[in-house]
Amino acid sequence: MPTPAASHRFPRLAVAVAALAFALTACGGTATPPDPSAPAAAPDQVEPLAATPHPALPVTVASADGTQVTVTSADRVIPLTGSLNEIVHTLGLGRQVVARDITATFEQAAALPVVTRGHDVSAESVLSLRPTLVLAETTTGPAEAVRQIREAGIPVLVVAPAKGLDDVPERIDTVAAALGVKDAGTQLNQRTADRIAAARRNVPAADKQPRVAFLYLRGTASVYLLGGSDSGAASLLEAAGAVDTGKESGLGKDFTPITSEALAAAAPDAILVMSKGLESVGGIDGLVKIPGVAQTPAGMDRRVVTVDDGVLLNYGPRTDQVLSSLITQLYTKGA
Repeated sequence: MPTPAASHRFPRLAVAVAALAFALTACGGTATPPDPSAPAAAPDQVEPLAATPHPALPVTVASADGTQVTVTSADRVIPLTGSLNEIVHTLGLGRQVVARDITATFEQAAALPVVTRGHDVSAESVLSLRPTLVLAETTTGPAEAVRQIREAGIPVLVVAPAKGLDDVPERIDTVAAALGVKDAGTQLNQRTADRIAAARRNVPAADKQPRVAFLYLRGTASVYLLGGSDSGAASLLEAAGAVDTGKESGLGKDFTPITSEALAAAAPDAILVMSKGLESVGGIDGLVKIPGVAQTPAGMDRRVVTVDDGVLLNYGPRTDQVLSSLITQLYTKGA
């Protein structure tokens, strides 16, 4: 499960384990044994563009931290978040990626060396791999490590983190421009937009919008948080035709500790959690033992929606898959 720091919207907490395979599954009621005749889960893979682009370099691009970054080579790229790694691979330049952040768990990146310790960058590990470009986000840290990489003469492009669906095109364009493959960025943006639009067309007409509370759970550390308007989930839930109850309740921060009173006020019909977070509290049986959960409509119906940790809030080329999973789980009876 990505830590809050890794997701770039959660409060900074202790390190959590990385996400497992990209299996977007619905949860509800009691668990049933797996059906051996059922098709295998979709592999945790990104889908690169059909044609491999050829970087046109050098380029000078604006970094989100106010600097100008000149990139002369895309031969050895290190993205310091799973989301940025996913974009580089999907643009078709995965072979140039030489390391990963611990949250980049998709198949094409899984064998790469990890250059983070607890989601904090190890400057020494990064520099030992002789990168020609490092991609970071404004929340990447510690600042000393980023500064050390820059002082070694490595171009470091800082990208603003995504907060919603509207941020997807700019992130893809920014990464594509830095890699010298702007046309590929345009192509990927069009593909991504088309797929998100197709997913949104599957939202059924409903008399009542489902009310969903987004919970961040880490049972091993007794961390139980309720998402507010800045959690990053509101945009996805609204695109799925749902109401983010934390946002509706006026929770302006990203996350606040769960209280029975807050959950009662939210009155969610369903609860959205990351898959590893649900696992950390012992599944649905453990979730309903968290104070206040059992008293909500979602808790009484055991209505839980799960999305894999590594993709839920990435807001990138696989966001359509996340959105489709949410829609299926929210509107399919028995899901």
